Amino acid sequence: MAKTKQSQPKASNTANKTTDDKYALTSQAAGKTKAPALSYQPRDPKQYRPNIALIGCGGITEHHLRAYKAAGYDVVALCDCIEENARRRAQEFYPDARIYTDAQQVFRRDDIEVVDIATHPPERLPLLREALKARKHVLSQKPFVLDLETGEKLVALAEKQNVKLAVNQNGRWAPHFSYIREAVREGVLGDLISVHAQVHWDHSWVVNTPFNDIEELVFYDFAIHWFDFAASLLSANGDRRATRVQAAKSRAIGQTARPPLLAQTIIEFEGGQASLIFDAGVPFGADDHTYVAGTRGTISSHGPDLGAQKLTLTTADGNATPRLRGSWFLDGFHGTMAELLCAIEEDREPQNSARHNLNSLALCFAAIAAAVDGEAKVPGEVRKLPRGSVPSRTKTTR
Repeated sequence: MAKTKQSQPKASNTANKTTDDKYALTSQAAGKTKAPALSYQPRDPKQYRPNIALIGCGGITEHHLRAYKAAGYDVVALCDCIEENARRRAQEFYPDARIYTDAQQVFRRDDIEVVDIATHPPERLPLLREALKARKHVLSQKPFVLDLETGEKLVALAEKQNVKLAVNQNGRWAPHFSYIREAVREGVLGDLISVHAQVHWDHSWVVNTPFNDIEELVFYDFAIHWFDFAASLLSANGDRRATRVQAAKSRAIGQTARPPLLAQTIIEFEGGQASLIFDAGVPFGADDHTYVAGTRGTISSHGPDLGAQKLTLTTADGNATPRLRGSWFLDGFHGTMAELLCAIEEDREPQNSARHNLNSLALCFAAIAAAVDGEAKVPGEVRKLPRGSVPSRTKTTR
């Protein structure tokens, strides 16, 4: 009798399909949910309205004063070594403000309690010391200092004089950065796993300006906002610390600016990682993207530039798209001064304190040294910038 071939049951392809879907990074569409209400906008002091002086009236201070005017702050003195710079700012924003070319005259005024020092780092250091010795609360322009030891001494001096010392890291109050930070602080994302930011833009405007002489222009002058963003997220997530930094830099083909316009950094922290990518030689199609992931959710922020950003928050409840109000170049400058004034009124350390900012600078210095040496660095062990990273003197204030 001939043997008949027994039919075999057909193998199910469900398991393979599931495996293939996971391998291909496919995911099920999440439902929609309401975005949490977070305190991401600048908060003014309840009653404290001191007299404020601005020292250094260069180009960027237009945004300082525009923000202060909108907030109703009292700027009573404007000082610049070029008198016309101060007079121009007074005419634009505070016509009743007194004009000075000598900062010592400002420091001697007992009625001035807060000074915003907005010069370049080399000129700023002696001004910071004198302002603190005169018992003025100080908002320092960023980047704060050229070496960590100097920064630590300024922090100690501020404590001795019983005054507040904050840094104008205005990116902290850019609406998308601020919302992300508050989401981390409030535990919406759980424990941080990753922080990734990519910025693609054209920074060639620096040609024929003093910024063209800054060798570490991208890392030190621009990316300090992103180093500060990463440091602020780690601080908000249980005071976690970065453990190692790797970095690289190079010139972009066709760039006209002198400093390298391409830079990238990888930051390691316990149980997580961060990456920062800066393409500053892109003439068309600017793009900005930030992605932050945690054990309970993620936030993605994307837009054509730093001012127009759309956020998507994803948690187990679904997707939320918070509608942000404000803009970097008003709220950012408002936020730094507002936080200092609130800290003075409430007698506490500002979120943007110089002490906290040293963590941001430690990341920045480590990245610059890693890019120069081609070796990974430990944040905090690189105490100062390599020689020649920034000019010893600059021609204008900013």
